[in-house]
Amino acid sequence: MNEIEKLFASKNIRITAMRLLIYKFLVQKETAVTLSDIENAFERADRTTLYRTIKTFEEKAIVHQIDDGTGITKYALCEQGCNCEIETDLHLHFHCNNCNETVCLTEYKIPHINIPEGYMAEDVNLVVKGICEKCSGH
Repeated sequence: MNEIEKLFASKNIRITAMRLLIYKFLVQKETAVTLSDIENAFERADRTTLYRTIKTFEEKAIVHQIDDGTGITKYALCEQGCNCEIETDLHLHFHCNNCNETVCLTEYKIPHINIPEGYMAEDVNLVVKGICEKCSGH
């Protein structure tokens, strides 16, 4: 059993050829991807299958959704051991205003944010916007 198969088994995800292909596609990407990016990479695949695969990956904490303010949802792989828990797994995202790419800054964790009593956080998303290292030349 290879690493991907072990990961899928640990998350109770049935292994299919399409799921393996999409996972490998996401591993190769250094930036967050849109559903359109995935559809373009797998033109021959059924769009519903692609959408369901991403939703399954999201439910099982293989990927997380990023709202970077562009109005288009993006997806990125979760770190190993991530359960997308608000208290422990949230990190910064950086959106470049020049190249329009969004990346996970996984080593920069979002500190615990206190919210008023009676409120219940279901998701936290912190996006820093500016110019990325590729575009700034550093």
